[in-house]
Formats: sequence, C-alpha cells, structure tokens
Amino acid sequence: MVDKLLDCLCIIPARGGSKSIPHKNVSNLAGKPLIVHSIDAASAAKSIGRTIVSTDDPVIAKVAEDAGAEIVQRPDRLSGDEASSESALMHTLETLAKNEGYNPRIVVFLQCTSPLTLPEDIDGTVKLLVDSGADCAFTVTDFHYFLWRRTATLEAEAINHDKSTRLLRQERESQYLETGAVYVMRAKQFRETGHRFFGKSVMYVTPSERCLEIDDPVDLRVAETLVLEQTKI
Repeated sequence: MVDKLLDCLCIIPARGGSKSIPHKNVSNLAGKPLIVHSIDAASAAKSIGRTIVSTDDPVIAKVAEDAGAEIVQRPDRLSGDEASSESALMHTLETLAKNEGYNPRIVVFLQCTSPLTLPEDIDGTVKLLVDSGADCAFTVTDFHYFLWRRTATLEAEAINHDKSTRLLRQERESQYLETGAVYVMRAKQFRETGHRFFGKSVMYVTPSERCLEIDDPVDLRVAETLVLEQTKI
C-alpha cells in the first residue's frame, strides 16, 4: 500500500525556453496545457503529498498554479539550455529546506514532456522503491529492437546483438528502454550525490504505448491521439 504518509514530494521542472516548440510546456494537448497532464497525474497519485513546479516562466507558473501545483521560482542561472534537471530539483529542495524547514524523505521527479504518465505509474514506481529497499527507481518499457552504430570507417557495427546470429525475440535477453517519465529517489541521498541515479537502482516497467516524450511538433499530434484513446479506457 502506497499513501501520502510516505512524505513524497513531486517536483516538475519546466523551463520557459523551448527551441523546437515555442512555449512547449503550455502547448495545448487534448484540451489542456501539456504540463497540466503531469500535474493532474501527480495530484491523483496516492503517494504524492505535494506537487511543485520549478519554473522561470510566469506563464507556466500561472498555468501550474491554476492546476493546483505550488511554484518555486527558478533563478536565471538554472534556466538556460545547459541547466540540468538535477539542478532544478536541488534548488527546489534547498529552497524548501531554507524557507520551511521541510525535507521530504522521497522525491518524485516527473518530466512534463511525458503526458501519458498515469497516477499508477507514479505510485507503482514509488512502491517498488519502498518495497525493494532501493535508493532510486525509474520507469522503463520493454525494448526489443536491434541497435547499430557507424564506425570511424562508416561500417555498421552491432551494439546489443551478434550480427551473425539472428535470435528470435523470445530467445533474446530482456532489455529495457528508459522512458524519461518518472524518477523516484531517496531525497537525502539525492542531495548528497546530485544525480538521479545512485546506490541500488530498480526499474518499474510500463507499457510501450505510454512511452512518448514531446520533443517535436509531430510528437504533440501523436500524443493527442494517444491521450484521447487513454481517456476512453
């Protein structure tokens, strides 16, 4: 059983700048701003006690507040293209500790570019972390494709398979693709390491149909179809 007594804080980083899609994080997707899909999922998750959006953009802040999230204003030094998500998470934790004396036990990092994330994905990842005694957990999906790369001589080189042996899918070792949707971490250890992966890491497997990140305009059109299908279930 996963509930809010676990003291889970959800942080959703959302910069204002976006080169591929202007104001991407508040782009309309199936009738509501992109970021609101993540806020709604966090609000409906049984494990999340508070949901905070870290942003430098007043439009995003207003949209997020209207959707029920709290706001931590991100400084300019953490708002450029080179700023990492970890830096936004760390700033949020430091701000809460300084202003409120609040230090959560568990941090849930959601990427608002993954609008297909469901509350059960969040709760499932948190529960896996707690039940397994892990330090961090993250969402993945089954991966069964053959990967290749180009060598310096422009030859095709196999990465995750032996090109001379074409095994059937069921014969190959299971592999998993990081979805980028949900990351769950022990807050104390995250603040010590400054990275989302540390100590014992475990994977929560989600269906491939929920594995989508919004990077380009076409992704919004694909996501629109999938979100509308999701709401019919």
